[in-house]
Amino acid sequence: MSGVPGNAKPGPKDRLSDGLYGLGWAAVKKLPEPAARALFRTLADQVWKRRGKSVLRLESNLARVVPDASPAALAALSKAGMRSYMRYWMESFRLPTWTPERIKASIDVTDAHRLTEGLDAGRGVILALPHLGNWDLAGAWVTTDLKVPFTTVAERLKPESLYDRFVAYREGLGMEVLAHNGGTAFGTLARRLREGGLVCLVADRDLSASGVEVTFFGDTARMPAGPALLAQQTGALLLPVTLSYDDTPVMKARIHPAVEVPGSGDRGEKTSSMTQALADAFALGIAEHPEDWHMLQRLWLSDLEPRGDTPGPSDRGMPGSRGPSDDLPRARPRPATGPSGAPAGRPRSALTPSSAPAPHVPDTAP
Repeated sequence: MSGVPGNAKPGPKDRLSDGLYGLGWAAVKKLPEPAARALFRTLADQVWKRRGKSVLRLESNLARVVPDASPAALAALSKAGMRSYMRYWMESFRLPTWTPERIKASIDVTDAHRLTEGLDAGRGVILALPHLGNWDLAGAWVTTDLKVPFTTVAERLKPESLYDRFVAYREGLGMEVLAHNGGTAFGTLARRLREGGLVCLVADRDLSASGVEVTFFGDTARMPAGPALLAQQTGALLLPVTLSYDDTPVMKARIHPAVEVPGSGDRGEKTSSMTQALADAFALGIAEHPEDWHMLQRLWLSDLEPRGDTPGPSDRGMPGSRGPSDDLPRARPRPATGPSGAPAGRPRSALTPSSAPAPHVPDTAP
């Protein structure tokens, strides 16, 4: 996600992005729900038909998840993926108006005891999620049904007014949102965990030099070191979470078994092993519901290599962004080797918390 110079003035594109988000939050929540669902389903289909760079990137990523899919099957999967993605936005725009009863009725959580027992024991808990389903809805369930506040991290968006909108939105759902500024955010997260609190982090993508290399659907990607490092330093419970939709209005959530801190090895080796375990848990959920994985950016390192005069890894998942590296051609399907494979690489830096940015908006969206 791109940094924002302190005195930089937003350009026309930034103002347009901010205006569209503002319109969404103001207008969509006032529509009757059937009309809102129909509108966003139509929008998803229109965006998919345009075959823009973000849709092609989604399809490229899905080709790795389902390597044996035919071109027709892959196209159908990416269309379902765009519908799922737009369902996320429709729900998110309307979520501030939902009652606690509606929130509770809109999510079905399997193995919630893993979270509640960890909190009841006075042990801090870290929930680590991929970009599956609607993590804002899952967070709202935690704060309204369980009545447990939690802390998360968000990188600054451009323009600043858009970042402020997302912070206000998530704080309105009961979340404490920290700006991603390195050691300060990490220290605050560690304090919350040592106090027995809850931290939630979206943790399936990190293109920074501090990302931990993992094997993910047969190839190498980078994921944040933050969840594993926090668990090591605070003794908190690290729980992977996966989310999915089906044909009902109820989102499904699964809290996976805890990722344990290895009994041997140095900090780097432990962090690498734990992050690989997170990647494996994420892969299980993604493989079961690939259409609900809203990964519209490059993820695998082989997709980030410069080709010709095309720049390398420069997009950071900023909503509305169109990084130059989105011009890279789609990746070919890779042979399936399972969620894990070769040993993961070691982290390149010791202290980098994961971030929970707002999802990327398709560059072809109106």
